[in-house]
Amino acid sequence: MLTAQNISKTYPGGEEALRGVSFDVTGDEVVAIIGPSGAGKSTLIECINRLTEPTDGEIRLDDVTVTALSDRQLRRTRRDIAMIFQEYNLVERLTVMENVLSGRLGYLSTWNAFRRKFPAEDIEFARETLERVGLGGHERDRADELSGGQRQRVGIARAVVQRPKIMLADEPTSSLDPETSHAVMELLTEIAADERIPVLINIHEVELAVEYADRIIGLADGELVFDGPPEALDETAKDRIYRGGEPREHGTDSGRSSSADERSEDGRTVENKLAKQRYE
Repeated sequence: MLTAQNISKTYPGGEEALRGVSFDVTGDEVVAIIGPSGAGKSTLIECINRLTEPTDGEIRLDDVTVTALSDRQLRRTRRDIAMIFQEYNLVERLTVMENVLSGRLGYLSTWNAFRRKFPAEDIEFARETLERVGLGGHERDRADELSGGQRQRVGIARAVVQRPKIMLADEPTSSLDPETSHAVMELLTEIAADERIPVLINIHEVELAVEYADRIIGLADGELVFDGPPEALDETAKDRIYRGGEPREHGTDSGRSSSADERSEDGRTVENKLAKQRYE
């Protein structure tokens, strides 16, 4: 079980990205986080594995209080928290297989990690996983030779090979065309069911969230304003998430908030880019 309790985040410039957000994720459910730009979706995902440090609150994974861990303890616990990035976060000059196997680096000794010497069972599992995500035969391809959809599949395979307790995905479909976006969401939901691990996804596309998620969390201005099944996401709930409770005017996009889109995220962007460099 993942538990987030009263998570808040205020950036140095004074922007409140999160305000007392609390929820649990259990079993093998797929949970989608939706909301307008600037609502705190990416910040929430990154607070869970401490790519971004929450200002207040507590995050627990089973019996481990993630927010109380030292840097050394956190590196070990991150083996249980797989991350799928919006911009893939692959090493472009490495092969597909090398990128996937990087999900196992946290289980190697320092010497073996330096030499990238993996046990035979890890290599076999990586091959099986690449077949599973539709990349069988691409093991020796360089990451920079792949399409965006293929790169995202490599990122998913890397997360699966990590054998985590939970998978986090930060806008995994934002750079993909509609057909590929559906394929990626189908893959994530299948993996959640087959591996019996929960997946927490930050996603802009409300239609994809409704189609594939078991549960939807809605954020607005850093606060949790909706938590329920997709069928409960009616127009009233969308108004609460995207328009602060104001009814939608004719012709307004129900999945965006123009005022929220204009909010500055510079403080978050700088901090998170530095944190991502430290993640693996």
